[in-house]
Amino acid sequence: MDHIDPDSGAMKRPRFGRASRFHGMNRDVKQRLVRVTDRLHDPMLSVLTVLLAILIFGIVPLRAAGIFMAQGYGFAMTLLLASCVLILSKRLLAIFFMMVAVALAAAAVVIRVKLDSTLDLYVEAGASLTINVLLIVVVARAVFAPGVVTYHRVIGAVLLYLTIGLTFVSLFTFVGLLAPNAFSGMPLGYGAPFTSSVIYFSFVTLTSTGYGDITPIHPLARALCNLEGIIGQLFPATLLARLVTLELQSRRG
Repeated sequence: MDHIDPDSGAMKRPRFGRASRFHGMNRDVKQRLVRVTDRLHDPMLSVLTVLLAILIFGIVPLRAAGIFMAQGYGFAMTLLLASCVLILSKRLLAIFFMMVAVALAAAAVVIRVKLDSTLDLYVEAGASLTINVLLIVVVARAVFAPGVVTYHRVIGAVLLYLTIGLTFVSLFTFVGLLAPNAFSGMPLGYGAPFTSSVIYFSFVTLTSTGYGDITPIHPLARALCNLEGIIGQLFPATLLARLVTLELQSRRG
């Protein structure tokens, strides 16, 4: 509403008009971002599952065989998982741990270039463990949340299964670094053969395939294998029961 300036006698408009419009524009932008994020929430579960499967079952074995020679895919994987965490979760604590994981992954790359030691393996394993545990929490919230069980949420359950296997990859890496003779038949050290071997061993354990070409010797390694094997057996039954319950609840609602 206009008012008269007591000094000049001229009509004067309120100064808060531009600020009000600016705050209104900011509010509109935030609402649009929220709507876009909500639309991408479930599809991102499927997209991340496909990308992670390509990395685990495509890029890693091809690089170990010498066919694919790209470098830095570990750091690229951390960035990929971190970007998906931003879409799947809006919690500040999740964003904080995501930034910690990215910082550790970047530090591992710098250490690998500057120093000739195994410190980069510890740091990289720490980054992987942080982002994988964070992703398990975020994806589990999305998959098992109340509501309609969509196709993307079922695919997200596969993503959760893959992420559990990758979490044990990091744990097995720590054990192998701390106790070099913890595993029989696993080449210890940095490089594609070690990465491929530890991923292979983790998923063989998770699925209870048990080929026996790589065997745990250290008691801690055996304990982790027992834990991963139990999770691998209980996960499908628990997942199926939860998804059926959610579907029944959504139909009643």
